[in-house]
Amino acid sequence: MLIKTYGSAVFGIDAKTITIEVSITRGVNFFLVGLPDSAVKESQQRIDSALKENGYRMPIKKVVINMAPADIRKEGSAYDLPLAVGILAASEQITNEELDKYIIMGELSLDGTLLPIKGVLPIAIKAREEGFKGFILPKHNAREAAIVNNLEVYGVENIREVVDFLNGDLNLQPTEVDTRKEFADSLNNSDLDFSDVKGQENVKRALEISASGGHNIIMVGPPGAGKTMLAKRIPSILPPLSLQEALETTKIHSVVGKMSTESALLTQRPFEAPHHTISDVALVGGGAFPQPGTISMAHNGVLFLDELPEFKRTVLEVMRQPIEDRNITISRAKFTVQYPASFMLVASMNPCPCGYYNHPEKDCVCGMGVVQKYLNKISGPLLDRIDIHVEVVPVPFNELANRGVAESSEIVRKRVSEARAIQTKRFENQKTIHNNSQITPRLLRQYCQPDKDGNILLKNAMENLGLSARAYDRILKVARTIADLEKSTTLKSEHIAEAIQYRSLDRDSWGT
Repeated sequence: MLIKTYGSAVFGIDAKTITIEVSITRGVNFFLVGLPDSAVKESQQRIDSALKENGYRMPIKKVVINMAPADIRKEGSAYDLPLAVGILAASEQITNEELDKYIIMGELSLDGTLLPIKGVLPIAIKAREEGFKGFILPKHNAREAAIVNNLEVYGVENIREVVDFLNGDLNLQPTEVDTRKEFADSLNNSDLDFSDVKGQENVKRALEISASGGHNIIMVGPPGAGKTMLAKRIPSILPPLSLQEALETTKIHSVVGKMSTESALLTQRPFEAPHHTISDVALVGGGAFPQPGTISMAHNGVLFLDELPEFKRTVLEVMRQPIEDRNITISRAKFTVQYPASFMLVASMNPCPCGYYNHPEKDCVCGMGVVQKYLNKISGPLLDRIDIHVEVVPVPFNELANRGVAESSEIVRKRVSEARAIQTKRFENQKTIHNNSQITPRLLRQYCQPDKDGNILLKNAMENLGLSARAYDRILKVARTIADLEKSTTLKSEHIAEAIQYRSLDRDSWGT
């Protein structure tokens, strides 16, 4: 008897439906074909044990299973459940005539319990697109899949529940999630706030500009000055995620398997802070069967690189293309995968190996040329791609002891959101541009023309500071954001002046 069940394979952040054909005929062997990997091949033993433990039988006949399309590699243990259901249906232990209306996925333990799987959200989206009635999956993943409307999501705990449900002996209720309500309820929940930071008003101003225009930023200062504390609070001043952004971000975290069982949808902007020992592949993504890297996990959020010069140079250099293109393309011999990587890069570093260059109270003990050598660990092209450079100095005692309440993240976020709204309207006809940091050279001439005084000021800065052409573009983009924060339609000299001061790490003006 030939039976078909349906599962799904995830490639990149999208899913592809897999047809599982099970044929049971006279004979005594088990064949699993269709390019399965080792984890899929090992499913026979898990299925055999799970069926026996729950009172079902593995047919003692010739079992041939084909996973189509046969030219696509199938990997992982999530195919255990659709394979088991196919075997039971082909051996007439399941009599449901509507198997073709369900996507079925789940990993089986030896006692038949279903274990959580990865990539549930892309699978659910694909199932709805292709007109499937329902999605049967482990209960741990049910809420994540249930954010997709017009699809019945059945979370089950073991294979017995699946068989009883398909045979009509058990009435399962679909898992339901009010996506918009859940999204709205947890949108502004943040434990970190800008008001926790004493002093550092100039750095807060730079971070506000950075958040308003989506600009990359690097903070330079001695140990304990508050660089990490400030960086961790940046998501609290970024505009709230839109529902579309939340879904896109959740898909990536779902593929990696980072979603918790309690949450159905990511509502806070991601904050990824990898250790400086991270490898190239872990950062940008890859592997034999490419998975998203840390930069994709930070999509629509913040990627924080603490102690930037301590990262391997090759790790930093592979970020240059994703920073510009807002995505990462991973190519292999047989296929190419593209992951989104539209993140805001926030980096921090000490000014020198000892950490006290330019310190107001402590002396730097580094030798001649050591400061410049330390900075040279970061390549010029990468530094050029960071729009804002800001120095962080230690907070004096009187500011630390001040009991006054600093400006909260909510107030700053309001200004940032208003500036982003101006940019959204400005670029409403541009499909790939959403904020000032993404302005192309052609649009730069249209939207970022300084007035006469500003132009003279910028010319003098370029000549005296030895700035590159890319730095010129960055200054204009940052100045455009500063003007947006002040709701100014023109770029004035004061906007240009403030933007120029955020290029302090350029070679001719630092470490000399």
